[in-house]
Amino acid sequence: MVSSLRDALAAGPVVLDGGLSTQLEAMGHDISGDLWSAVLLRDEPDAVRAAHAAFAAAGARVATTASYQATFDGFAAAGIGRDEAETLIRRSVRLAREAVGDDDWVAGSVGPYGAFLANGQEYTGAYVDPAWSGRAGGGLSVAELTAWHLPRMAVLAEAGADVLGCETVPAAAEAEALVAALDRLGVPGWLALTTVTDADGVARTRRDEDAAAVFALARGVDAVVAVGVNCTDPAGLPAALAAAAVAAKPVVVYPNSGETWDGAARVWRGEPDFAARDVAGWVAAGARLVGGCCRVGPAQVAGITAALADPPGRR
Repeated sequence: MVSSLRDALAAGPVVLDGGLSTQLEAMGHDISGDLWSAVLLRDEPDAVRAAHAAFAAAGARVATTASYQATFDGFAAAGIGRDEAETLIRRSVRLAREAVGDDDWVAGSVGPYGAFLANGQEYTGAYVDPAWSGRAGGGLSVAELTAWHLPRMAVLAEAGADVLGCETVPAAAEAEALVAALDRLGVPGWLALTTVTDADGVARTRRDEDAAAVFALARGVDAVVAVGVNCTDPAGLPAALAAAAVAAKPVVVYPNSGETWDGAARVWRGEPDFAARDVAGWVAAGARLVGGCCRVGPAQVAGITAALADPPGRR
């Protein structure tokens, strides 16, 4: 399956799913706690399976597991021991597989350290700053981040994920750590930054680093099957696509709706500007794995599927 996904991305666009938590909320589930959608792996696993199935019905060929916020430290803070935490992480892969079957792919979601903090720091990357006040001694090093990510990534791979989706990465240090972890494990994965566009039209990380320089870290690393962005405003995709090209890899794009997450208030603000009509432009600019992130549901994924099945030039 892994080599088939590589081949598929080389041959043309593949439809990724949308925001799993968005769909779970739409189904009436409360995911407002620190574990976010991961709490349902324990409490309502059938709901997670059903959410995956909704995206598959909309045409998604890749299901991203409910493990974005499923970390050993996060589970421990919620009173869940390590053995049970590992069981839940493995369950995230099984539920996705049951929903999509063996002919499509399961991506094990690997959220950033900031997701575990559950306070919006995946959109700031403050935890890599030497002056970070979150712990004595300041921010985390590349080596510390690699060691923190490796155990969960290993469990996801052992559970049968076809690829690891390292996503919403806000800082160069964490990107370096995740690329190193993929390389060490020898399992395929993608690297998706969350970026902004500066006044000069250049994509930058949430730590204000040149995104192209960060993507270049993955060049020549065989375990990295794609690079790109997620949870980025759709308006920022042209700059992000240009930056991602330096890695000489297939490009993954799954933007959010265009709304902005307020981590302090834990609400989305602004108006959506996600439009399936823009997909053809993303693909023309190099996108090969295309889907949506937060606030993008099955209806929008169905629009992506339709756009890729019937591109403007073929009408």
